[in-house]
Amino acid sequence: MKISRLFGFQVWKIEIIKIIERGINMAKYERTLTGDFNEFLSWLHNDIIRGSISASYEDGSDITMGQVKVAVRVYERYSMLGKNRISLNLTLAGDGKNLYVTAITSGGSQAVFFKINTFGENAFLQTCIDSVENYISRRSR
Repeated sequence: MKISRLFGFQVWKIEIIKIIERGINMAKYERTLTGDFNEFLSWLHNDIIRGSISASYEDGSDITMGQVKVAVRVYERYSMLGKNRISLNLTLAGDGKNLYVTAITSGGSQAVFFKINTFGENAFLQTCIDSVENYISRRSR
């Protein structure tokens, strides 16, 4: 009994040390750009869904207030490495051609108190980042 408690404490201590060494790692991306709100939202949706065989659209919400449009989307996919589901929360705000997108992933860690394995979160977020950057570069041609 004492050995398992000691071992559990040692593992927990190692996890804390790894987090301190690595620093806080948030899987978050924010970007301002110009473009068509509806076109860009559709572009992002298609790239995220096509980016993984297990990606799914969970739910969303849209609101327009005057000239400002806001869309919130939630996606999930399975992470083979983490053996769990990861969510991507996407918010797009637009005022005319001025757009702002923020994407946050979560759910990839297997640890109880700290985020240890964030590979799946980062990979899912990278799909969104690549989509945004490709949209921007396509529009600048």
